[in-house]
Amino acid sequence: MRRSRWVPAAVLLTSVSLLAACGSGGESGSGDDKGNAAVTVYGTEPQNGLLPSNTNEIGGTKALEPMFTKLVSYDSQTGAPSNAMAESIESPDAKTYDIKIKKGWKFHDGTEVKAKNFVDAWNWAASAKNGQLNSSFFEQIEGFDAVNPGKGKTPTADTMTGLQVVNDYEFKAVLKAPFSVFPTKIGYDTFSPLPDSFFTDPKAFTEHPIGNGPLKFVSRTPNVDIKLTRFDDYPGQDKVKFKDLTIKIYSSQETAYQDLKSNRLDFMETLPPSSLTGGKYKTELGDSLIEGHLLSISTIAVPYYVPGYDNIHLRKAISMAINREQIVQTVMNGTYSPADGWISRGIEGYRPDVCGEACKYDPVKAKAELAQSGFTGKLTITSNADGGRKEPLVAACNSIKNALGIECDFVPATNFGQYRGIVTGKKLTGMGRSDWSADYPSIEDFLNPIYKTDASSNDSAYSSPITDGLLTRADGTADKAAAIKLYQQAEDQVAKDLPQIPVWEEKGFAAKSKRLKVAKLDFRRIPDYPSIEVG
Repeated sequence: MRRSRWVPAAVLLTSVSLLAACGSGGESGSGDDKGNAAVTVYGTEPQNGLLPSNTNEIGGTKALEPMFTKLVSYDSQTGAPSNAMAESIESPDAKTYDIKIKKGWKFHDGTEVKAKNFVDAWNWAASAKNGQLNSSFFEQIEGFDAVNPGKGKTPTADTMTGLQVVNDYEFKAVLKAPFSVFPTKIGYDTFSPLPDSFFTDPKAFTEHPIGNGPLKFVSRTPNVDIKLTRFDDYPGQDKVKFKDLTIKIYSSQETAYQDLKSNRLDFMETLPPSSLTGGKYKTELGDSLIEGHLLSISTIAVPYYVPGYDNIHLRKAISMAINREQIVQTVMNGTYSPADGWISRGIEGYRPDVCGEACKYDPVKAKAELAQSGFTGKLTITSNADGGRKEPLVAACNSIKNALGIECDFVPATNFGQYRGIVTGKKLTGMGRSDWSADYPSIEDFLNPIYKTDASSNDSAYSSPITDGLLTRADGTADKAAAIKLYQQAEDQVAKDLPQIPVWEEKGFAAKSKRLKVAKLDFRRIPDYPSIEVG
């Protein structure tokens, strides 16, 4: 990650203009006034109500990202951080951060965004009493352990001692230890400010969220759509110049693709398997094809709580039985690359071939590992069947079946929201798909949320004192280079334990309708809304 503005002695993130281009959008039949037009994008059903601290999947993120502006934003193409609502973020030691916010910013209900709206939102999200999926993202803040002491323990405080409001436009964040990633991390959605009205009725808020971003909420019809509209009083540089946005919920990626080619849908951030066969998408889309660079990784979680799966020899057998190279070439037609570790290429700290032998297709060694494991049952992989996720996992199951000589079945969930409910509820009965797109451009984001004990996206229920210790040491290291080395050691331990099996990494192909003159793909695999222009 590029953070050249940071120096160890006096950490300062200066206010920098966003690099993402501001664009305009249009709607078929909307006339010449394209600034008052509508745009439609492909969507999947969110797992939960629309609340930043309880959303860690792309279905909800696609709506929340343009609804909330955080202290920091990221360049959609490079991931480089710059100030958004923050006027300045200063620290002498990477442990105590003084944060000043810009004046005059409004929530969509007309109330002003103040420092307390960040502090109150962070405290509420961190508290175990509120059961938020993303509560662990606040763990570096002093006092987190009192509000969120861990499973089976009762919180002894309602607020974190490390958060202190100085005045309406300034607050301090004191961390447990130096953490160089903090000023980049706080651009993630879960660090969004919340208006005073949220605390009156949080449940009602999730059904009609009020943000401070360039688009504001209009309505949500489950399994149909989420509608947003432009917030005309938005002062940020990432304004949108179309009027209305509809996120259309599809159960079939193939249907969405046909709608896109017919100009009934304006943007898809991924392509369906049928379009990949023989590279058909290249000729079908032509100049409607969008190439980007995603910071993401696809893995298969092997849950420790499923009987028989807590076995390193079984996990190795499964991993070595997957012919990654063949699957990405035949099923995905080269739009993915075989994964060789747990960190995405393009992230500072990525190293090739961390997975080593375990990620090399070898049926002979795979059978030997299976024999050593003693496992004799049937294997399953569960995932949502929508969004083009079924076909590569069916291929992975067939590869496992052929290499190991045991049954492997794909078990579909109705949609993505239902599937994530199964995973977060620890109700998998076999393996499960566990894709990860960067929340922010840091090696830390590919480890802490996924492999730390009880972390928000720890889909395999993995727990290792060694990994936890290395991650804690890395978090508390002020020097970036030294911290990255410790994060890499944590990844090495994950490689030894194989709680999740790396399979492939998406290169980044999206598509736009002929109606759009310009549209870009964000590194988080969502539309880059400010770039959208209607032709």
